[in-house]
Amino acid sequence: MPIRLPLTTRTRVAVATAGLLIAVGAPTAYAGLGENTPEAPAAATAQAARGKAYVETRLFFGTERPDGGPAVTDEQFMAFVDAEVTPDFPAGLTVQNGRGQWRDQNGTIERERSYELILLYPASEARLHDPHIEDIREAYRKAYGQESVARLDEPTRADF
Repeated sequence: MPIRLPLTTRTRVAVATAGLLIAVGAPTAYAGLGENTPEAPAAATAQAARGKAYVETRLFFGTERPDGGPAVTDEQFMAFVDAEVTPDFPAGLTVQNGRGQWRDQNGTIERERSYELILLYPASEARLHDPHIEDIREAYRKAYGQESVARLDEPTRADF
């Protein structure tokens, strides 16, 4: 036999449930209204609009050679950057040292010292830079006998 609550308790439970549904559903409802959403605080709006649309491309270069040759040195890598990257990205770039691992074409997990190259450029220039970035990847693969150079592209906002 079901337990019957007094009318006032059922009313309170119903009101509390309705209040909870409204509280949880209100942000979703506002999100769907587009221009009719409540105004965001001025600081949040200013921060969201800061900077311009850019693309961040990160390239990951391994240093161990699959053929067993000597690992790529810092001097070799920086000479590669000077010759192959800087001419197409003279406005600036970042190089970071790293340690990475990946599974090679034979299924072996390789662990190696690596470099991460970070490039930032206006989103409006993405098509212009894409072939240059692919040339960089191919030049490194050929020069140092690498199976691949990983690439990651992310839209971002930048302010200098």
